[in-house]
Order: sequence, then structure tokens, then C-alpha cells
Amino acid sequence: MTATRTTATRATALIALAASALLLAGCASTPSSNGDNGGASSAPAADKAPLFSELPKDIQKSGEIIFGGDNHPPYRSQASDGGPITGIDPDFQRALEGQLGVKIKTEITSGLPALLTGMQSGRYHAFNGPVKATAAREADFDNVVWMTTRSSYVFLKENANKIPDSAALCGLKIAGVAGSVTEVQVKRLNTWCDAEGKKAASFVGLADTNSTVLAVQAGRVDAMATTKTAAIDVVKKTPDTFKYVSQTDEQGAGVDLMALLTPKDSGLGTVLFDAFQNLFDNGEYAKIMKKWGLESVMLDKPQLNPTVTD
Repeated sequence: MTATRTTATRATALIALAASALLLAGCASTPSSNGDNGGASSAPAADKAPLFSELPKDIQKSGEIIFGGDNHPPYRSQASDGGPITGIDPDFQRALEGQLGVKIKTEITSGLPALLTGMQSGRYHAFNGPVKATAAREADFDNVVWMTTRSSYVFLKENANKIPDSAALCGLKIAGVAGSVTEVQVKRLNTWCDAEGKKAASFVGLADTNSTVLAVQAGRVDAMATTKTAAIDVVKKTPDTFKYVSQTDEQGAGVDLMALLTPKDSGLGTVLFDAFQNLFDNGEYAKIMKKWGLESVMLDKPQLNPTVTD
């Protein structure tokens, strides 16, 4: 009877995990767009927007900016039925519309490489990541830095005894979005593991956050590496399913600068930077960050193309 009950409970949990994974990260296999960005919004008249005249002429003419984006809660999420995009991004986009006087749309696609090439080909004007600002990215894109981050590791709650703290991550299999800041963070963790005489963790690079959640769910990996902001969101939504631990400064966590990217030759970078500066100055930035519980990763001011190294 106990074995039967345990099997049934686990099956129920797996179903719940699958549902929560789709709810948290949506289905990102097919590009889709959403003009409402999670709620009705209307860009102000151009003559009332302080930065409209600074926008590139083609954007002034079209009246819209198209952001590329992956499903990455809590920054942006879209259900598999293609409904409204919800999250931090829509809140910031509505605030930016007030500064720019044009509508901002988001097209959901999968994977950082597709987003970068999409911007370079002109399909997207920008990607709000947030992605790590690096010298290599600054060669092709303007990096508008608006927050910091620390890496955390999400795992099944049933494995809490196996992963009581971040030191226990050494030797485990960890999934993360390929090319993201988490891949760098796992490398730093492994440097610490090596110094402690522990086996290095193995990193499994996947296309998007949805893939990493499902990998944990299926037991293909022990944990998923993500930003602390995303980890808090996952555990908050599914407290009976997941737990997380955060990488320490001693383990190389540090503080990484996270940015919005836009092609360097587009002429949009400096305008978006000025728009963010206005949001910092008028209090809208702080209001949005506090709404989403992001006080610990707020900046005092935005940065444009900071001098950083990989």
C-alpha cells in the first residue's frame, strides 16, 4: 500500500511539475509576437514623449520597436496558447513607451544565438535579456546595463538532503542556458571546487529556461543554474516542488552587470540608455524593481557599454 501510494504521489508530482514548467516558461519552440505585452497600453503622442525626436528615423516612421525575447520568467512568460506576455519586461516596456512615444512589441523565440542573429539581421531592434555585459558583446551591440545578478541553483525539493548548500553542487550535473551568465558562473564554481579538492560540476548547455526546468523535472540533471531573481520566482510559484541555493562570493559569484542589447549600428543604444536614465530619475525604475522584489539587484544608475572583461 505504501509503495503504491508513493508511486501515485510521485506521478502526481511529475504531472504538476510538467504543468508548472509550462506555466513558468511557456512553449518557446515557435516564434510568436504579442503587441499588448501583458496588458493594454498606448504609447503617448510623439510630441509628449521626451525622446521621440532622438529615435532613428525608421522607428519614428513605423511607430514601433520590436524586442526579441525568450521565455525567461519572471522577466517574460508566454503560455503555449500565445496569450499575453507577462513579467518584468512588459512593465519596463510600458514605462519606456512613455519616454519614447512609440509602441514596443515582443516576439518570443528560443535561444540566445537566435536572438543575437535576429538583431543583427534586423528582425529585432533589441533584446532585454537580461544578459551579462561583456567586452565581446560590446563589439557588436550597445549594452545598456540596468541591474546586477547572482547565480542560484534550483533543484527538486525531494533532493534537499543531497544539496544542503552550494558546496554540494561540486560533482553534480547542472543545466543552464548555453552562452548565458550562468555558464560563466559554473566555471567559477568549478575553480572553487578544484581548490577544495572536490570534483567539478558538469555543465549541460540548453536552449532556454523551459528546457532547464524540464531537465530537472525529468532527472536528467541534478539542478538548473539561473539568476537569483528567476530562482526566487520558480520557488515562489512551486514551493512544494523546488528549492534553491545561491553561489557564494567565495565560490566566485561576484556581481555581474546585466544588460539590454541593441545593435551598435542601429542608433538606438544611446536613446534607450537615456530612456532608462529618465526612469531611474523619475522613480519608475525603483517602483518596478520593488514590485518584483528585485531590491537586491538594483543599480544606482544605468550604464552604457561599461568597461568589462569576459
